[in-house]
Amino acid sequence: MKEFDRTARVGTEMQRELAQLLRTEVRDPRLGAITLQEVRVSRDLAHAKVFFTCFPLDDGGGEQERVLNGRLAGFLRRELAHRLRLRTVPELHFVHDESIRRGEALSSLIDEAVAAERADPAQ
Repeated sequence: MKEFDRTARVGTEMQRELAQLLRTEVRDPRLGAITLQEVRVSRDLAHAKVFFTCFPLDDGGGEQERVLNGRLAGFLRRELAHRLRLRTVPELHFVHDESIRRGEALSSLIDEAVAAERADPAQ
């Protein structure tokens, strides 16, 4: 396998362009502050999963995911078609990235374990 294949390059470019579009072209208050974590493009370049997080971390991104996968996905895909040099632009599928929440949960568990060990070092 190539060290840096085409799907990775396309995903990186799509992430850059989508972030700029969301920052400059989209004015939807339901989205809030969205950060694109990663774009994974299928090998045939037909589909792209766009992983995002939103701040503040309130409802788990459900509302933002509905908005992004609705009409906005078509608008963003059309705008990407104007900006990218691709024969076909992948269909966009937005997925809320739970890795930050999982990381915070793991960190708090580790902190609790360390605090418990410090409180009772005899065990």
